[in-house]
Amino acid sequence: MRPADIEDLVVPGPPAVRGDLLLAAVSRPDLDADRSHSTLRRVSLAGGGDVPWTYGPRDSSPVISPDGRWVAFLRAAEEGGPQLYVMPAEGGEARKLTTFALGAEEPAWAPDSQRLACTARVPEAGRYGTEDADGRTPESLAEAPRRITRFDYRFDDLGFLRDRPKRLFVLDVFGEGEPEPLSPADYDVKSPVWAPDGERVVVVVPQEYDRVETLSNDLVAFPAGGGEPELLASCPGSADHPVFGPDGTLYFTGTSHTDGVVVAANCGLYAVVAGAEPRRLTDVETADVESAAGTAVPLGDEILVAVRNRGAVELRAVPASATDAKLDSLRVLHGGQVAVHGFAADGDTVVVVAATVETPGEVVVLGADGPRVLTDYAKTLRDKGIRRVEELNTTAPDGYPVHGWLVLPEGDGPHPVLRVVHGGPFAQQEWAFFDEAQVYASAGYAVVVGNPRGSAGYGQAHGRAIVQDLGTVDVDDVLALLDKALERPDIDSSRVGIMGGSYGGFMTGWIAAKHPERFRAAWSERAVNAWDSFAGSSDIGYFFAAGYVGSDPEELRKRSPLTYAADVRIPFAVVHSEHDWRCPLEQAQRQFVALRQAGVDTEFLLFPGESHELTRSGRPRHRVQRFAAVLDWWSRRLS
Repeated sequence: MRPADIEDLVVPGPPAVRGDLLLAAVSRPDLDADRSHSTLRRVSLAGGGDVPWTYGPRDSSPVISPDGRWVAFLRAAEEGGPQLYVMPAEGGEARKLTTFALGAEEPAWAPDSQRLACTARVPEAGRYGTEDADGRTPESLAEAPRRITRFDYRFDDLGFLRDRPKRLFVLDVFGEGEPEPLSPADYDVKSPVWAPDGERVVVVVPQEYDRVETLSNDLVAFPAGGGEPELLASCPGSADHPVFGPDGTLYFTGTSHTDGVVVAANCGLYAVVAGAEPRRLTDVETADVESAAGTAVPLGDEILVAVRNRGAVELRAVPASATDAKLDSLRVLHGGQVAVHGFAADGDTVVVVAATVETPGEVVVLGADGPRVLTDYAKTLRDKGIRRVEELNTTAPDGYPVHGWLVLPEGDGPHPVLRVVHGGPFAQQEWAFFDEAQVYASAGYAVVVGNPRGSAGYGQAHGRAIVQDLGTVDVDDVLALLDKALERPDIDSSRVGIMGGSYGGFMTGWIAAKHPERFRAAWSERAVNAWDSFAGSSDIGYFFAAGYVGSDPEELRKRSPLTYAADVRIPFAVVHSEHDWRCPLEQAQRQFVALRQAGVDTEFLLFPGESHELTRSGRPRHRVQRFAAVLDWWSRRLS
């Protein structure tokens, strides 16, 4: 895979299914337009294959009405946010339903198939292109200052929050007029779902209606016709994706903060019945629900969820009667060396979007005879050549098991090697196609990736092993996995580089200072380099730094790569995005200056206009330019 081949990364989003209608939004980077292009595709349940159902340029989030007659989806024009559209399920003209200033989100059908709920950010007058109270536009006058009184006033890749709250709307699909918000402007709402009676819409809100900063949520129900919300449940931590079961039980995914630890928390499945506290159905230590894969699906006397398990994301079934069910007790519907990134069900039909090391994602139907792959979106990638991935298992110096993978280039070697460390840290490298590793392996590098202590998917204790102890056993695991790969005769132990982003960038800076003899050069991207300033400058710094390091100034200094910049003795690339609010630009600037002052061979690469998400969802041309810069760096340092 070459850098420009990111255009071949065709990725289906979460599926929607009703009867024989199966839809998925399929996206790919478009280098000519320098943005992502996405359309809805209809996938054949009977024979496989797909056909266009819409033509974009940016269509997403299809939801099929309960009666199967209509499909709602989001469509964004070349400029502006996405708006809500509806069209007949048999195809035809799409009708635009909304004209929100900043676009619509999260469409959800009412049981009567006549109404839709959605959320939308509503800007203050005079901001984000809207007129002020005197009818003037922001283009004709300077924007007013923001009065900030809270920690949680902005979010990376989104922007400022308090001047454009996300509010709940209900639309009559076949009526006229603009909808009015049901929720107030005092707090954000998310994840709307209709109650079975069709009279209420349940949403997730910040606990205590966001009166103070919080990382915990409540579930509340708004009357669909307007009125005061009703509190249904106070959650023990974060919450997302509520859904009703056939008996009226309300399920949601979320974490618990009752032990006082707000980082590295396994996500669980919860149930709420009237008048009772939420009950956790899954075990907090062993079962980690992948909330990003979507909403749980009640099916008979079970609830389907995606769970993280040793690099896999598996579709498993949780008994509705369960309490603290351990991972091994949950029935597997689709597992093994896969990463389920979306799923849906209608009756006995269960479909997933699943990635493997050879595809970024395919639509798969699950049946009694096993999974049947319906699409072949990775064909072009396969035709160009996908590099082999081998599993690695080893132990750290203290005997702890370490798990990862080696992506191998063509030829006999010996190959130079790159140790790539993932971000998070509470995330996992997956059994999934990884474009970065494939690009580097295609350029002749052996690539070592894995999940050291601090990662998700191996039990909560694994993830919390580095809480208040960064730069210890996680370093041991990173190096142990590298050493396992270096045992091979086709790997050149004299030409080794280390690289990573975010937490992986932190690890790169830390290891380059603590173990410079192990590597020829380093590439540190969007990194945490100095915990003291990160605590105040990052969008999540006010809780994240304290959660992982603490609040003692000396401890913050001791756990910062910046403190040890003078100990780096290898060429070091500092790479950052101009609009990164997760690990703000000052983190890179301080590291670059410290390295230069220490006499280190240092380069600083800065991407304009990008956020923390550059490598995943940045502008396509920037992604290609970044790949070119990475390969240029390593060609100069590992030749």
